[in-house]
Amino acid sequence: MGRKTVALSLDENIYKDYKKFCEENSMILSRKVETFMKKELEQNNKKGIK
Repeated sequence: MGRKTVALSLDENIYKDYKKFCEENSMILSRKVETFMKKELEQNNKKGIK
């Protein structure tokens, strides 16, 4: 499956802090967001929500 570039509007301070957190822990911010979204979908699918 391909990759999709998106634009998001986020709280500036939260973004800055989380970006720093990812950098300090050798993580890619976009992959962390993607993982969060995937987990949310999986949890909701278990509850029967589509």
